[in-house]
Amino acid sequence: MTDSNSFDDSVDLDGADDFTHAFFALHHGLPRQAPGSDASTRHLLSLCGPLPERPRVLDLGCGPGRSALLLAAEAGAAGTGAEVTAVDLHAPFLDELRAAAAARGLADRVRTVEADMGALPGEGFEDGSFDLVWAEGSAYLLGFDAALARWRRLLAPGGTLVLTECQWSVTRPSAGARAFWDPHYALRTTAGNLAAAQAAGYRVLGVHELPDSDWAEYYGPLAERVRALSGTGGPAMARALAATREELDVRARHGHEYGYTGYVLRPVSAGDGDAWPARPETAADVAAVRAVNLAAFETPLEADLVDALRGDDAWLPGLSYVAQAPDGSVAAHALLTRCEVGGVPALALAPVAADPASQRSGAGSSVVRALLAAARERGESLVLVLGHPEYYPRFGFVPASRFGIRAPFEVPDEAMMALVLDDSRPVPAGTISYPAPFGV
Repeated sequence: MTDSNSFDDSVDLDGADDFTHAFFALHHGLPRQAPGSDASTRHLLSLCGPLPERPRVLDLGCGPGRSALLLAAEAGAAGTGAEVTAVDLHAPFLDELRAAAAARGLADRVRTVEADMGALPGEGFEDGSFDLVWAEGSAYLLGFDAALARWRRLLAPGGTLVLTECQWSVTRPSAGARAFWDPHYALRTTAGNLAAAQAAGYRVLGVHELPDSDWAEYYGPLAERVRALSGTGGPAMARALAATREELDVRARHGHEYGYTGYVLRPVSAGDGDAWPARPETAADVAAVRAVNLAAFETPLEADLVDALRGDDAWLPGLSYVAQAPDGSVAAHALLTRCEVGGVPALALAPVAADPASQRSGAGSSVVRALLAAARERGESLVLVLGHPEYYPRFGFVPASRFGIRAPFEVPDEAMMALVLDDSRPVPAGTISYPAPFGV
């Protein structure tokens, strides 16, 4: 993955100018400079929650501006569009963006700034200047942790940081994949990045794993360009072409071992509060928890399951959480109990329920985030869930089959999901063994 901000001092001084020019010639005019798609941009935007009517957006490492244009047209309350400041070091990319903005009637909504996203100028980038800071495919140039630390100050109260990061999608990458990545960038897993975001003082609003088609949107046009320029130019272009061919080849051979994931993050500040504060249940909540499960589902099976698990050895005190409504009542509930995978302890997330009056309000997401954070703090390493494949990936869940984990019954592959909380421990493979109250 490449971006114009990466070539300020990242190549040898001998021939650096020639190589940089060759690199930009290779990438000039391509629609994207990293994996992504309009669909993924829109999905990440949807995870941000309500925005001001005309939010102030900062797009860092914008490249030719595909995301900046979409945000300018569609971000904001009711899709009214945003005021976008787009930053990149490469002036020709900004020229492309200005021309595209003018062609789409967005020239008054897009301001371009030629600058290093790691050392932004003072004027126009004061603390609290933006409602949304966006970085698709560029944060790795600073490093995930550095990006979290440096860009937080730019967010207005209640503001949101959205970035995509390349990371391992397996817990034990092959030697071939590491041989390419380790010298360039220390990839982590979703678990590692979630822990880093929380340690940096962010609340995770959503997680989105970019599909393979997002890589095709970047690598497809790039591969065509490589073929078109093969045999042209001098030594610098030959180097640029060779490096790009290696990148494409590694993706073809090891692409199942790494991928891009988007994170939607909001700083946690003292006094901010949470519309749906979550906490461990108490004895006084038992009746309310049953009522929420009865109201959320068509049958009493889930409510009965919770009650049965309370008396089972699988019950783990402190891992049944509720989200509170403003009046103090229980608005949502989520439960983790002990299960096993191939004889190794894990956790089962089930059920998750929100009172119908609180659904689609963030209550369910709030209680799940808090519960998973509690499990991580307890030293748990693996959580499994059977659920909606469009809901649970926002928390970092991926298909369990990726780890060789399978359900003890027939289920769509995309619905049986796993979340690794501690990637320093081996992920067990095998069939899930649920507690007896599950009846499987």
